[in-house]
Amino acid sequence: MKEYKVVIYQEGMLGSLVLGASKVNPLRFTEFLNRNAREGWRVVTMEKDIRRMLLLWRREAYVVVMEKDV
Repeated sequence: MKEYKVVIYQEGMLGSLVLGASKVNPLRFTEFLNRNAREGWRVVTMEKDIRRMLLLWRREAYVVVMEKDV
């Protein structure tokens, strides 16, 4: 049997407010994925999403679907 979880991974709002847009930090994203892998989660699929904040700012995010055996 499998268990699934969906996570929206995004950086904080500060970069968006200061720079007008915020991109995902690849090192922090790697740490996030590795932390979940150590808990037995495996990425099934992910999709990049540009999320709007307060109508003026943009923030890069990833919708990550993970699974693990239970």
